[in-house]
Amino acid sequence: MKLKVGVNDSRAALETSLSVSLQRNFQLNPAGFSQQQQQNLCQTLSVDMSAAASCLLTEDQFLCSICLDVFTDPVSTRCGHNFCKTCITEHWDKHVTYQCPNCKEVFDSRPQLRVNTFISEMAAQFRQSAQKRVSSSEQQVSKPGEVPCDVCTGTKLKALKSCLVCLESYCETHLQPHLTKSGLKRHQLINPVEDLEDRMCPKHDILLELFCQTDQTCVCMLCTISDHKTHDVVPLKEEYEGKKAELGETEAEIQQMIQKRRLKIEEMKHSVALSKEAAHRETADGVQVFTALKESVERSQAELIDTIKEKQRKTEKQAEGFIKELEQEISELKKRSTEVEQLSQSEDHLHLLQSCSSLNAAPPTKDWTEVSIHPPSYEGTVRRAVSQLEETLSQQMKKLFAEADLKRAHKSAVDLTLDPDTANPKLILSDDGKQVSCGYVWKKLPDNPERFDYCPGVLGKQSLSSGSFYYEVQVKGKPDWDLGVARESINRKGLVTMSPQNGYWTIWLRNENEYDACVGPLVRLSLKSRPEKVGVFVDYEEGLVSFYDVDAAALIYSFTGCCFTEKLYPYFSPCINNAAKNSAPLIISPVNHTE
Repeated sequence: MKLKVGVNDSRAALETSLSVSLQRNFQLNPAGFSQQQQQNLCQTLSVDMSAAASCLLTEDQFLCSICLDVFTDPVSTRCGHNFCKTCITEHWDKHVTYQCPNCKEVFDSRPQLRVNTFISEMAAQFRQSAQKRVSSSEQQVSKPGEVPCDVCTGTKLKALKSCLVCLESYCETHLQPHLTKSGLKRHQLINPVEDLEDRMCPKHDILLELFCQTDQTCVCMLCTISDHKTHDVVPLKEEYEGKKAELGETEAEIQQMIQKRRLKIEEMKHSVALSKEAAHRETADGVQVFTALKESVERSQAELIDTIKEKQRKTEKQAEGFIKELEQEISELKKRSTEVEQLSQSEDHLHLLQSCSSLNAAPPTKDWTEVSIHPPSYEGTVRRAVSQLEETLSQQMKKLFAEADLKRAHKSAVDLTLDPDTANPKLILSDDGKQVSCGYVWKKLPDNPERFDYCPGVLGKQSLSSGSFYYEVQVKGKPDWDLGVARESINRKGLVTMSPQNGYWTIWLRNENEYDACVGPLVRLSLKSRPEKVGVFVDYEEGLVSFYDVDAAALIYSFTGCCFTEKLYPYFSPCINNAAKNSAPLIISPVNHTE
């Protein structure tokens, strides 16, 4: 491909470049140029220092006439013509006569060739400059989808701006008049767009610069005095700004909708993560429960087999003892039989008679008539083992479920404090609101509606109207106490009857060992151990109130199927002091979050 490159360098730069190149070549190779060669070189390059800035250097001036490509290692003949060293060498290798391919001058002998470093450097600079300008030009050429310059002839360059007055698009070069000339500076320039003709009124062939709000269409000045005479017409810019503001609001609404949906996605992902966590936790609890049950079954099976084997071993041992004793007697009897037989065969009268007297005493033997081996009875062994297993499994399942429930309850633990405005005047509350006991003195306190005036009770400050909560209370050393939850509207004056119908879901201890659930008629609770710390768990939506022996990880009692419609408050009653026998406080304990 041939390249034509305009020399846009400044005059000073070009003069300096040529001067430096000439000096370097004359210094390095003063004999390399004849006067004729220098004149030819100047003529080839068309170097005119007074007009260097506007000089055009074409590729033809740097082409080898043999290969028709830019010089590579150029050499000069005595006649002043230049060729690639390889080209002229190969040319003379093929021809007997040594002559110049251009002017046909014949040389007596094959000339000695040396590379013309000046032309070599100029050719290299030309090649580099041409490549840069080709690359720059290619970057500016309009590509598919881009707006081309309307002024460019031949190759269309990419437009940088479009003029709404001229209705044309301009590249960087052709845009300059609009940036420099005063008359053109007033024209409205926009980012390049195609089909500028669409901005002209098809009826009047002038610029559409107004907007008819009645018909919602763009119009020109002449349209306002004809078809749109009575319509509401505003400048295009004004309507543009209004629509742009509306689009901004729409965009904000869309972004808000996008944000809401992203938040919903995050919410759903969080729900899935919670579900996954709950599934893993439930699976782990299930594996633990079934593993424990499986171990219990295997242990009960092993005990059953051991019981049966033990009975069999006792029977075998008894039989072995009897058999050994019988074999002993048989051995003695055989021995006597042998003696009798030998004596009976004796023919010595005197010897037989004398020996018979010693045989009269029978050997010591046992009467085996009533002796027998009775096989052990296995009837009911399996049934009893299964019944025992059922009881064991039931207890173990209750314990395992209680432990699992307590683990879940721990996640709903709340930091409770007692509300002094609800406390009976005899109650003594600690400064941190974590302990309550019953004193002897009736304190002078405001008789506000929230305060218990007869029942020695107090409520917690924190309430529950949805979800769940859990707290633990130390009851160690107290023979009497009440614990549970109460709804907000309970009666706090006079005698209080604890029951769900009256808004109380509680259990209590009386006389050190009488545990009851206050269901209405009391339900006596049978506990294997005396709790020292009681956990209270409430699930509002499930209608559940459960009480646990925290240390034993055992369920004490559950109110189920409750219907809560009001706020629920923790309820505490240390009961009366009873002459210091019940002076120990109820203590709200921190929950130990263990897995």
